[in-house]
Amino acid sequence: MNPNASLPLLHGLRVVEFSAFVAAPSAGLTLAQMGAEVTRIDPLGGNIDRRRHPLNAEGVSLYWASLNRGKRSVELNVRSAEGRALMAQLICAGEGPPVFITNLGVDGELGYAALSAKRPDLIMVQLSGSPDGGNAVDYTVNSAVGIPLVTGPADRVPVNHVLPTWDVAAGLHMALAVVAAERHWQRTGQGQYISLALSDVAMATVANLAYLAEVEVNGVERQPDGNQLYGAYGDSFATQDARHVMVVALTTRQWEALLKATEQGPGLASAAAALGQDLSTDLGRYQARGLISTALGSWFARHSLAQATEALSTAGALWGPYRSFAQMLKEDPRCSPANPLFAQVHHPLAGTWLTAASPLMTSAATRLPPAPGPQGGQHTWEELARHAGLSTPALQALAQRGVIAAMGPV
Repeated sequence: MNPNASLPLLHGLRVVEFSAFVAAPSAGLTLAQMGAEVTRIDPLGGNIDRRRHPLNAEGVSLYWASLNRGKRSVELNVRSAEGRALMAQLICAGEGPPVFITNLGVDGELGYAALSAKRPDLIMVQLSGSPDGGNAVDYTVNSAVGIPLVTGPADRVPVNHVLPTWDVAAGLHMALAVVAAERHWQRTGQGQYISLALSDVAMATVANLAYLAEVEVNGVERQPDGNQLYGAYGDSFATQDARHVMVVALTTRQWEALLKATEQGPGLASAAAALGQDLSTDLGRYQARGLISTALGSWFARHSLAQATEALSTAGALWGPYRSFAQMLKEDPRCSPANPLFAQVHHPLAGTWLTAASPLMTSAATRLPPAPGPQGGQHTWEELARHAGLSTPALQALAQRGVIAAMGPV
């Protein structure tokens, strides 16, 4: 039996993360959930995202604990020469290849040139805001790529979505870059520097989804259309008990199931025919969406969510209820410890809550269970002893000089 068969997929990969906010921390989280040893380095007292909302009653960031779970935490005085030298040591330590991911501006002894001079096999992935060097965050990038102008009702008022889509996508790109670069190292023994810009992630995605091609080729601009699905039939409806559902029909079978569930088939077809509209194709249903939604809206207004659930599920329609986060926890059996994705995990100082493992399932390795978030700086002394070879007296001297916190191994 292969003794490595049950090891996590990224077992043996060591990653140092110097980051803030969402993109790079989510990259580190993705790698840690797949078995990499990820050490997050922060300034003393934590980085600028250390107390980002939401906070618990004691002022501990639930956000920080969630996004950094399963990582090791080191805090150094990174403004000091000693602190930066220690950080460089931690990055370059190990049998390799050393991996360094960051979305912060690093240069000098922490830049790729200096680090790779010490470790030519270094893999460094750095995220910037814009390829021209300008600052950008998810919210400013999102506003510039057209999405808010096609989101929301049809009045052309920009509507931002609350999900930091481009940060999440950039984090996944960073994690993919690490895996790809490590594969290149396996073949060649060479490290490399990979740069990525948040705005490029957003613009590439918009281009890949043909939003730009639609303008250039067809000469038309996408318009906001509420919750209606573009190019096929889909819309949201309020039920009798003031809940909301989303229904979608991307195929003929799904369309027929929706008609069966709502008992709208013959009447809707007759009304459409009288108006010269064809409901047999995606385009026809999209063009007749106003008529369809009027008919379906009346049906949903007469039925409770429970009644709609029964009818839609029995017919095999494609649909989903709208839920708040609280309703998701209460109502969806997939969002519970019954799903192997989740477990109730205690996060020191922050609290206990439903915590997710990696959503990836593989036949080649065991999925790691959800891990708690670390306490800030929890592993500083341990990591410096392990990777920089520092003795306890040396660590105590560093603490006295304000380079590390005055604490012992945890």
